[in-house]
Amino acid sequence: MTEKEKGLGLLQIIWTVAALVVIAAGSVYLMGRSRSSEVKFLTPYQAVLLTNGSVYFGQLQHYGGPNPELDKVYYIVTQTNPETKQSSNVLVRRGQELHKPDRMYLNPRQILFVEPVGTDSQVAQKIKEQGGQ
Repeated sequence: MTEKEKGLGLLQIIWTVAALVVIAAGSVYLMGRSRSSEVKFLTPYQAVLLTNGSVYFGQLQHYGGPNPELDKVYYIVTQTNPETKQSSNVLVRRGQELHKPDRMYLNPRQILFVEPVGTDSQVAQKIKEQGGQ
């Protein structure tokens, strides 16, 4: 084997190793990207159940990322009529509280599950009545 053939063989090995490194790096990048990708929702509002049992309705952004954010937040309050003892559920827009919150930043470990709020559901209709859409 001549020096020229040895040089060509070494060059071929270097290019093969470089190609394998690029393929491996690309694979690692794509796997990491797919794990941290955010979920996109097809409905304007989502129901978010937290591990403490609280349920909030709103527009969930950055779900799947480290800092999910819920905007235009609503929750249900049960009110009882003292005369009739009859209970009714009322949808309340968050922001009426003393500190006037306009959004919620959620701990992703505290989200038990997320469901879409159907556009023809009672919750969506109540949000629409309150000027939410």
